[in-house]
Amino acid sequence: MIYIKEGNLEKANFIGANLDKANFIGANLYKANLERADLIDANLKAGNLEKANLKGANLIDANLKAGNLEKANLKGANLIGANLIEANLRLANFEWANLEGANLLGANLEGANLERANLEGANFKGANLEKANLIGANLERAHLKEVNLENASLIGANLIGANFEMANLGSANLESAILLWAYLRGANLTRANLESANLEGANFKKANLDSAQIQGANLGRANLEWANLEKANLRGANLECAHILGANLIGANLIGANLIEVNLERANLKGANLKEADLKGANLEGTRNLSFDQLSRVKTLHDTKLDKELLISLKEKYPALFEVPNSHE
Repeated sequence: MIYIKEGNLEKANFIGANLDKANFIGANLYKANLERADLIDANLKAGNLEKANLKGANLIDANLKAGNLEKANLKGANLIGANLIEANLRLANFEWANLEGANLLGANLEGANLERANLEGANFKGANLEKANLIGANLERAHLKEVNLENASLIGANLIGANFEMANLGSANLESAILLWAYLRGANLTRANLESANLEGANFKKANLDSAQIQGANLGRANLEWANLEKANLRGANLECAHILGANLIGANLIGANLIEVNLERANLKGANLKEADLKGANLEGTRNLSFDQLSRVKTLHDTKLDKELLISLKEKYPALFEVPNSHE
């Protein structure tokens, strides 16, 4: 077993070397070349690997805790189960890398490239991923509680069952991302882009989606209770059977949205645009700031639960809204 504790290995060449279980605690590996090196179970704790080349390296279960890997190249590297707690990974390249089950608790990944990386089940709790590139990454069942993903790109990412509780996703790009059954309770998604994303069954309870772009997204059976959707763009979105109790939808764009059997009890719809929205079987009893004019523009109110005053006046002036919708529409 190689033991080079706190050694100076700046720009050293270890291409393809067998460094299995090597001890590099605190070592200086600045700009070292470790391409395709075998570093299984290696101890690189608190080591300096800034700008090091670890392309295709095998780092299964390696200890990189508190290490400095700023601008390091880990493209295609295998980091399954690796310990990256509180590591500095700023601007590092993890493209196509495998970090399944890795521990990145409190790590700094600002501006890091994780495109197409496998991050399934990885722990990112409290990590900084601001402006990180996660396009097409696999984050299924990943732990992202309280992470900072502000301005990060998650286009087309797999986020099935991921935990984003209290995470900061402000202005993040999640276009076409898959968030089936994801947990986003209390998360900040202000101005986030969720266009065409699959959010079926996701939990957004008390989340902040102020001015978010959610047009064409699938929110079927999603939990949006007490969420802030003020000025959110939900044009053409599918919200069938969603729970929107107490949500703030002031000024929201719901043109052509599917609101079949949604629960909007106590939700605030002041100034919301409901033109051509499908409210078949929806519960609008106790909905706040919902006007006659708003409801006169919807596609249908068939089987919709309404406060008595609105129900009577709408049936009198727009009886067609309460008829059975044309199944061919």
